[in-house]
Amino acid sequence: MNFSLLDFLESIFFEFRYAPLIIQVAIIFVFVAVTLTLLAYFSILRRRFRGSQRDKKITRLNELIDDLLIENVLSQDPETVETPGQTAETAAEAFHLPQFSKRWGRQVLIDRLLNYRNNVRGAMGDEIRTLYLLLELDKDSFKKLKSRKWNRKVRALNELSSMEIGVADVIILPLTNSRNRELRAAARHAYIKLSKNEPFKFFDLATEPLLLWDQVELFRIITTTRHIAIPNFAQWITYSSNKSVISFCLKLVVHYNQLKAIPAVLKLLDTKDHLLRAEAINCLGKMKIADVEDKLVYIYNNQPLNCQIEILKALGRIGSGKHTEFLRQEFMLSTDFELRKHAAKSLTNTEPPGSELIGELMETSTPENQLILKHCMNPLIKF
Repeated sequence: MNFSLLDFLESIFFEFRYAPLIIQVAIIFVFVAVTLTLLAYFSILRRRFRGSQRDKKITRLNELIDDLLIENVLSQDPETVETPGQTAETAAEAFHLPQFSKRWGRQVLIDRLLNYRNNVRGAMGDEIRTLYLLLELDKDSFKKLKSRKWNRKVRALNELSSMEIGVADVIILPLTNSRNRELRAAARHAYIKLSKNEPFKFFDLATEPLLLWDQVELFRIITTTRHIAIPNFAQWITYSSNKSVISFCLKLVVHYNQLKAIPAVLKLLDTKDHLLRAEAINCLGKMKIADVEDKLVYIYNNQPLNCQIEILKALGRIGSGKHTEFLRQEFMLSTDFELRKHAAKSLTNTEPPGSELIGELMETSTPENQLILKHCMNPLIKF
């Protein structure tokens, strides 16, 4: 049997050796392709098997953690606890198990505690935070924060911010300008939640832009974080060189109705950046600053289309009725559809549907303008 196998291999080698070069190259390519394909399938199967085993271990460990938390923390009546943290101190002893001595087990425990912390408030949420500290899991988070891998740093920041564990400014502030977008966003979110005195200090240092999605997340965190110190955003509107920071501050000025920031917003009407100028006009309109109406009408003809639209919208939001004739002329004479639409909307905001002016416009307007007016008078349609 061995002899026949050797003969077979020798015959294959002989045929390969004396085959044309192109056939030899083809055979080598086929052999390499088949080998790599088999290795790829083996790697996939191995990874899936290990992932399945890991998921089973995590599931069993999560069940154990749930049982321990329910028995030692969640089932305890807060009114029967004499001192805060007493329940967590008792529960900490129950968590001194071999499963939580390994790094992966401690990470599973951290993730589970974070899940409960994000869904439980009040005294129970404080007990879970105390348990996190008593088990010294914060040390694991700080170790990840020192890692060179950005994804481990992001995880660490999420853990520390969720558990409200303070991080030194010298550690977290440099991360707010990281080149990695996800790390930069996580650091900014964490800094706002964790900084007690100057949660917006990173605005002074921000060199990278605040992307729209980052602004949405920051806005949510700022407006939902308890006991956050809200500064006067005029300082960044006036002095910041980061246009995205100025844009974001304008939104915050509107949300917190900071009338003391209006002088800084008015200065933006003279800026060369038409996008910022449009956002400043939008801010003044939403805050219904009536004193600025005359200036907006005065500069209207020298503005690009986006600024003109914002001026028309601002006049409608302010709704003083002082510049009704101006809005009427824009609606009747403008050749741009967007300008006519927003002029009509502002007219319907300042004039009741059955007013003499609206009736006159309905009679004298073109069919297209009549459709625009009817569209704007429909309270169910928003734009």
